[in-house]
Amino acid sequence: MDKVVKPDSEWREMLSDLAYKVTRKHGTERAFSHDDFPKEPGTYRCVCCDAPLFDQATKFDSGTGWPSFFAPISSELVGESEDSSWFMRRTEVHCNRCDAHLGHVFNDGPAPTGLRYCMNGVALTFEPETE
Repeated sequence: MDKVVKPDSEWREMLSDLAYKVTRKHGTERAFSHDDFPKEPGTYRCVCCDAPLFDQATKFDSGTGWPSFFAPISSELVGESEDSSWFMRRTEVHCNRCDAHLGHVFNDGPAPTGLRYCMNGVALTFEPETE
C-alpha cells in the first residue's frame, strides 16, 4: 500500500471545508447531515485518497445519524487508535493510506462482528458497482 502524504495546503485545496475539518482536523459532522448514499451495491471510499474502505453489503441503519458498517473491506486500510477527547474513551478509525479521520468504532453493532463503524459521511465517497 502506497502512503498518500500531502502538505496541509493541498488537503485544504482539494477538500470541502467540512471534509477538511473532519478528515484532517478530527472533526465530526452533525448527525443526520450526510447519510444520503445510494442503497445499490458498491464501495465506500476515502474522500482524501480514494482507498476502498467499506462495502455496501456491510452497511446498516444504526439510528445514530451517521453511516454505519459492521466491518471494513480490509483491516489493512482501516486503522484504529485510542481517542480520549471529550472526556470519553473511544476508538478512532482512520484511513491507513492517508491518515484521514473517518469516525469511531463501537462494540454495539450487529452480527456477525458486533461492531459499529460509525463514520462521518463527508469522509466517504460512494462508487456504485459496475456490471
